[in-house]
Amino acid sequence: MDLKYLLVPPGKRIKLKRYDPGYTGKFKSKRAAKKKLQQDIRKLKEYQDVLYAQNIYAILLVFQALDAAGKDSVIKHIMSGVNPQGCEVFSFKIPSAEELDHDYLWRYAKDLPERGRIGIFNRSYYEEVLVVRVHPEILAKQQLPPELKKNSHIWKDRYEQINNFEKYLTENGIVVLKFFLNVSRKEQKSRFLQRIALSEKNWKFSATDAQERRHWNAYMKAYEDVFNHTSTRWAPWHIIPADHKWFTRVAAADVIVSRLKSLKLSYPTVTKQQKRTLLEVKKKL
Repeated sequence: MDLKYLLVPPGKRIKLKRYDPGYTGKFKSKRAAKKKLQQDIRKLKEYQDVLYAQNIYAILLVFQALDAAGKDSVIKHIMSGVNPQGCEVFSFKIPSAEELDHDYLWRYAKDLPERGRIGIFNRSYYEEVLVVRVHPEILAKQQLPPELKKNSHIWKDRYEQINNFEKYLTENGIVVLKFFLNVSRKEQKSRFLQRIALSEKNWKFSATDAQERRHWNAYMKAYEDVFNHTSTRWAPWHIIPADHKWFTRVAAADVIVSRLKSLKLSYPTVTKQQKRTLLEVKKKL
């Protein structure tokens, strides 16, 4: 798969409209993509086992998207073969009173994955430069000094803070992989209507989801600014086409597996003394 098409080049400005939500690359059918996905799920299982044993790196997967883009589905399918003991998913909702009494990165920092584990953020600290930007009334309620709320450079300041935060993480062995699931407005509407039509999917739909569609253009502008300011050499963004869920899954899995492969993971080396100890224990058994 050509991963370059999915990558937001660090240091370059992009236009989000140039990324086709219906793109499927070399895959012309769901069957071919499913076969590749199964291969990557097996590889991911193998890599995770070594990652856990080596206990040096941690993997942080950040998923951002508008409603109905398929974040839950992607996470469910890609991580289906992973040992639950080595993986944890965090879904961040509206900040609690305690969380509002801390800096905006606090609640995310305390849920970072341990070494040897994979952590998944289903929405993340990027909400602070997306939802909060589109809805300034949220910023007004945050426990910030008045002069900071009026600062016209607050978003650029937060981009810089996030870049520094992610650089700190990568320099401490936490690999940050960021995904934006790019669904079209037309496909989002179709999925909303399906959630309303099918009783078993009614629980997925919220009136708030429909209300947010009115801010579509504002969100697109906010996301574009995020990509242009926070796709860095150490933590670049990947824009994953999301109109075809089967492609979304295989594309995201390919990025994750390719990055794990590049780490050249290996099981810990057993010393001569440890081998002697093992042989002595074997004799006693």
